[in-house]
Amino acid sequence: MSNRAATKVFQGVEEQIATGQLKDGTKLDEASLAERFEVSRTPVREALLQLVGSGLATQIPKRGCFVNAPSFREVIEMFEVMSELEGMCARLAARRISDEQLNDLKTANAGCEDAIRYNDSDLYYDRNVDFHECIYFACGNRFLATETRALRRRLQSFRRLQLRARGRMPQSLTEHIEIIDAIETGDVYKADEISRRHVMIQGERFNDLLLHMEYDQ
Repeated sequence: MSNRAATKVFQGVEEQIATGQLKDGTKLDEASLAERFEVSRTPVREALLQLVGSGLATQIPKRGCFVNAPSFREVIEMFEVMSELEGMCARLAARRISDEQLNDLKTANAGCEDAIRYNDSDLYYDRNVDFHECIYFACGNRFLATETRALRRRLQSFRRLQLRARGRMPQSLTEHIEIIDAIETGDVYKADEISRRHVMIQGERFNDLLLHMEYDQ
């Protein structure tokens, strides 16, 4: 129960930071959050630890926990780096993936298809994480996988917002299928290119995310 409640608080605060409802430097008060989300203080404390771990909050001794919201420029810069890391993971996976790992990748993508049938963007996000985890594992480079996961955690609230844009989930699934095909056929350049495009904010996706954010530029 505590884990579910902590996740509820974490995702709620995470979204409010991503959409600008909670500004940079805002104090995250345990009592206020417990009342807002109708939970005890224990899951609130767990959620605050998760927020600190994800880089969205800072714990200051004897003062409390404060929002650490990235600027819109910082978000774009992180997405640029993320796209390169994802491309590298896919490129290496196209060279190194085993038959068993390829089957796991296809199974993970089937989970994304299920999420689309339920029209559940949060479920799609979770299954999408599974999909990318399969690629990280198959790339065979633990250091690269660790760094990619760390940045993915920093960006998870913004990636959730992207998935809520109309038509984004089916588009993402189509890109997954193209990535699987490139990895399965060993086309390292195509795997790299599609994976980078899959993550990078550009064109309509840039505008979709901008509409969800209220940062001053």
